[in-house]
Amino acid sequence: MKTILIAVLFSFCSMVSAQSKKEEAPSFSIDVAIAPEIGQPPYDGRLLLMLSSNDAKEPRFQINDGLDTQLIFGINVNGMNADQVQTFDASVFGYPYASLASVPPGDYQVQALLHVYETFNLATGQTVKLPMDNGEGQQWNKSPGNLYSKPFQITITKNGITAPTVVMDRIVPPIKEAADTEWIKHIKIKSEKLSAFWGRDMYLGAHVLLPKGFKEHPEATYPLMVFHGHFPTDFDGFRTTPPDTDTEPEYSDRFRLEGYNIVQQQEAYNFYKRWNEPDFPRFLIIEIQHPTPYYDDSYAVNSASQGPYGDAITYELIPHIEKEFRGIGEGWARFLYGGSTGGWEALAVQVKYPDDYNGCFAACPDPIDFRAYCLTNIYEDSNAYYYASDHKSLEVPSHRNYLGQIQSTLRQGNHLELVLGDKSRSGQQWDIWEATYSPQGADGYPKRIWDKRSGEIDHQVADYWRENYDLRYVLERDWEQLGEKLKGKIHIYCGDMDNYYLNNAVYLMEDFLERTTDPYYDGEVLYGDRAEHCWNGDPELPNAISRLRYNSMYVPKIMERIAKSAPKGADLSSWRYR
Repeated sequence: MKTILIAVLFSFCSMVSAQSKKEEAPSFSIDVAIAPEIGQPPYDGRLLLMLSSNDAKEPRFQINDGLDTQLIFGINVNGMNADQVQTFDASVFGYPYASLASVPPGDYQVQALLHVYETFNLATGQTVKLPMDNGEGQQWNKSPGNLYSKPFQITITKNGITAPTVVMDRIVPPIKEAADTEWIKHIKIKSEKLSAFWGRDMYLGAHVLLPKGFKEHPEATYPLMVFHGHFPTDFDGFRTTPPDTDTEPEYSDRFRLEGYNIVQQQEAYNFYKRWNEPDFPRFLIIEIQHPTPYYDDSYAVNSASQGPYGDAITYELIPHIEKEFRGIGEGWARFLYGGSTGGWEALAVQVKYPDDYNGCFAACPDPIDFRAYCLTNIYEDSNAYYYASDHKSLEVPSHRNYLGQIQSTLRQGNHLELVLGDKSRSGQQWDIWEATYSPQGADGYPKRIWDKRSGEIDHQVADYWRENYDLRYVLERDWEQLGEKLKGKIHIYCGDMDNYYLNNAVYLMEDFLERTTDPYYDGEVLYGDRAEHCWNGDPELPNAISRLRYNSMYVPKIMERIAKSAPKGADLSSWRYR
């Protein structure tokens, strides 16, 4: 009996001790709620919790892929009401720390934000939940209608986190649309093609820069220049007045230049003066607004998960603009240009619609050969995040400066995207490539090119990418049909120290173009020595200046192209008034 009693007492003491240790274990969790008086719950979306050790700005404006990023954690919510509390604990995936339990002790500003999702009933039969663009160009941290909280300070110790519930009591307000001016007009049309795909009304927009004398010359019809790129809030790089005298100079980290904001204003004014010179050809220039629920633009091609954006832009939006503003409206009089995303789009649209455009000028294009998908060969590599090695773990870089110094890796950037949104819903770079190039999964979302956590590549998805969006492969495969249609139309420019290693794919494209002689492509591929992203073909000026001259720098080459290729009887005079 005595032995049994001792055993019972020992067992009881062990239970008390274990329970005490359990109660004393560090608690790494933070609760988030919606203020009862706000919005129209219930909400679907991505709930984000951010911590920042830097109080210079709100945490939501300090999340990025660079060395100065702050911390973020994310979970999906479905039907979240004001009376519900969502708990972020140590199991929630985060960036750059995978868990709250890994965050170093210290004082932090904490903030929560709900990136609101809407429901889309697709023409393909699936139902998906995605963030609708609300006029901001798919920016999760400032999208109108998103809920967020005011930052406040919390303390993290080795014993855990002590913090009150983070309450989202604010809504990002609507954005005021740009107003028409004498020179710049704004167009917005409902796209029947896109509306049918998305199961709701979907719109395309554009900012149109009118030529000098547009009203005074009603007899004139005009060639069209299409400037592709990220979502523009208004027509960029054009102003009718000199730089503001009271503007405070701002330093550009990217270009290591003081007063770069004033330089931008001056260049915009210089373009206005050039636009009005007697010898400057009279064109229409447009910048397109085509954000999708996946990104700030569609990449201007048809795709399985985003729908027929290529057809909608080429066959709905552009003809509408040409009709409204007296465009010539024929393929020989349309030209494409842009950098980075816009560089890929310019080349891709020219390749996919060879008869509808008469030349592309693609600067620093996103990967145009997926054997050099930045630093990954998606066809031969097994893992995107790590170099192959039996005994060493070395991460693949994703960003460098002009000296080759690394700021981020592919794994880190993709993990940030995974925190911002699963199922390709982050609204960031790697996910939009996936949303554009991938086949649609059974759930309605794009199939992953690689596992977002591990980096393991799905080569069946890679094969689909190759057949549909690897521009070098498509050109080589179809050159017998495309060669004559594209002769003289392809111009590509890239810095040989592009920050994202985009020059590697350009080298591969150039190899194909230069060795193909039946017919020879008769265009150009040029490189900027030690030039970073986004070098656009000017060997005389620094990139900081030349990037501000997109709207005029290709005009001489466009005029040469028109002179060589315009069909007999084409209007070459009505728009050449002085």
